[in-house]
Amino acid sequence: MDILVIDNGSEVTEFILVGLSNHPRFQIAFYCTMVVVHLITFVGNSLIIVVVRVDGRLHSPMYFFLSDLPFLDICYSSNSVPFLLFSGLRDYPTISYNSCYAQMTSAFFLGMTGCLLLAVMAYERFVVISNPLHYIIIMNNKVCIQLVMVTWASAFLMSLIPIIAIPAHFCGHNVINHFTCKVQELLKLVCSDIPGSLILGLVIGIFTLPLPFTFILFSYAHIVVAVLRINSAEARLKAFSTCGSHLTVIITFYGTATYMYLKPQSRESQDQNDSISVFYGVVTPMLNPLIYTLRDKDVRNALRKIIRKKES
Repeated sequence: MDILVIDNGSEVTEFILVGLSNHPRFQIAFYCTMVVVHLITFVGNSLIIVVVRVDGRLHSPMYFFLSDLPFLDICYSSNSVPFLLFSGLRDYPTISYNSCYAQMTSAFFLGMTGCLLLAVMAYERFVVISNPLHYIIIMNNKVCIQLVMVTWASAFLMSLIPIIAIPAHFCGHNVINHFTCKVQELLKLVCSDIPGSLILGLVIGIFTLPLPFTFILFSYAHIVVAVLRINSAEARLKAFSTCGSHLTVIITFYGTATYMYLKPQSRESQDQNDSISVFYGVVTPMLNPLIYTLRDKDVRNALRKIIRKKES
């Protein structure tokens, strides 16, 4: 089937997504995998939210932010996976111009929210370890709610950047070599001032990834210093273990995101970029609940308590 490209000068009203069409042998396997992964993501993250809300022992600032992260993961996964499932078995799925921009903006908004939320969680860990006596006073309910609201509001404002950066129309090309509408792929379709658009896209990536990550590194540097001052080896080990789950999520999230957004794009690495993108947008939200439930003793105990109540 030939892909028709709109003539130059015509207004683009829809985009053709050919990411999965380049691998027809894997379409069914990819489709089934997405169904399973999305179900695990939804059930796992929903379970963490329920456990934190139901168990009174988990009503602390740490788990307040922890329950916000699963909600964010559900939203992020639902932004792209349902569309992939709806169009996964079609040869060349199309998406309207407005839907493409909405999907791109939503993904950027949720991704930026994740970056800021991880930074807030790092700050919470810094307070509890460096100033435990005043932890409840500093991280009270009002402050926690305000931090979450500022996180989502700041991410929303930042998500407007791609709309401003990418022109409102394209000069004929409407084929996106990916599964969904990504900022990098749309920038490749811009034929006017392409270097400027690509540079602006790089600037967007720098300001949305390294800045929150720098704050996280700064927080954990102070955490390490504070923990090393503890005399008891058992207390030091416990302090480090409380940060283990958060650090694992940070490494997974920022590792894939930095590679995907800040790595120079090339045709030769397109398949590799697609794999990293799927891992970042689909697999990572599934891994987060597994990381927290397997590593966090309190969450595991609360989950066992709920299961035993259901059985009895």
